[in-house]
Amino acid sequence: MTKSEMAKRNIIIMWFANFFVAGSMTMVLPFISLYIETFGNFSEKYVQHWSGITFAVTFVSAFIFSPVWGRFGDRYGRKKILIICGIGMGLSIFLMGYVQSVWQLFLLRFLMGFFTGFIPTSQAFISTQTPKEIAGTVLGTLQTGSITGSLLGPMLGGVLADSLGYSLTFQWTSIAIIVSGLLVFATKEYIIEPKKGTKSHYSSREVFAHIVKNPILLTVLLISALVQIAHFSIQPILSLFVSEIHGHANIAFYSGIAFSAAGLGNLLMSRKWGKFADKHGYIKVLIILLFVSGIIYLPGAAVTEFWQLVIVRFALGAAIGGIIPVRIAYIRQEAPITMQGEVLGYNTSLRFLGNIIGPMLGGFISGYLGFSAVFISTSALLIVSGIILLISMYRHPKLVKHTV
Repeated sequence: MTKSEMAKRNIIIMWFANFFVAGSMTMVLPFISLYIETFGNFSEKYVQHWSGITFAVTFVSAFIFSPVWGRFGDRYGRKKILIICGIGMGLSIFLMGYVQSVWQLFLLRFLMGFFTGFIPTSQAFISTQTPKEIAGTVLGTLQTGSITGSLLGPMLGGVLADSLGYSLTFQWTSIAIIVSGLLVFATKEYIIEPKKGTKSHYSSREVFAHIVKNPILLTVLLISALVQIAHFSIQPILSLFVSEIHGHANIAFYSGIAFSAAGLGNLLMSRKWGKFADKHGYIKVLIILLFVSGIIYLPGAAVTEFWQLVIVRFALGAAIGGIIPVRIAYIRQEAPITMQGEVLGYNTSLRFLGNIIGPMLGGFISGYLGFSAVFISTSALLIVSGIILLISMYRHPKLVKHTV
């Protein structure tokens, strides 16, 4: 089997693995806050706050471990890491179906964070097998797997939660994730031959120095956190917002639709944004996506009907869908192949930092200022991120020219 054939086989396998992982993880997102309500007679503010904290704690351990997984991947290969992450995450979610208190759910979501790097690691796995000139297109294609799963997951999770209960939904979720980890056994691991003069291994100090010497690369990594803060601020309290504007009937199902609307927009545009960025430049397209996403999210503050929320979420998904593949394609271009796992690990770690701050920020803002304030703050953060990257591009034009 040639490397080209292996690459096609790998991306097909990882597409389905990402589909199962993303679908399974998002199955439980719409009803985390509703699940917490079953543990006792709590106030609405208590549920909002603990929804944010419990949602975010997974990303605390993920934030710590992501660079470590990235470095291990550069040294020892990513296939083993993908299998470990899939099985570990599946077992953690299986146990969540048996918790009886917020603290037990909190601790298991913290444990789950150590294994949450499956999708980012799969992106690094495919990135190191992909030529630079088509990186956006290939990574955009890979992302459609996780997007499709994210699209179907919340709706399926809502249906299962309403019909079978929360515990059985967690169990079915865990089985699908473990299957994803087992699918990785069928892949063949290799990397594109490094350029002559490229070291086979880099120390963490050398990787960090490479990032700092490129201000635009450093800015792109830091913006990863800001984008995730903005995007995740609404996630843990979305079902509560749906309940407010739509009512309590079949709330898990309708929350799933609201989650999935963004996934549908993302699915339709992710590969197209990647292909567009391959042609016109990753940084320029990232700036466009940040501004457009910020502008689209602002009308969410004035939503009064469920269908209006669905339209806003769909439009946001279409705009924000290109940010991840375009950002990873840019890193693929700027980092030597033998250090990409660790650089992508820092990128993932900063994303998870945003995932930590975003849900807690959204929970507290909604608790004290209302749901509309969450949409306004989200919009502002995305636009600020676009301004920061635009300034960085104009301050260092020589670092952007070769991306066009």
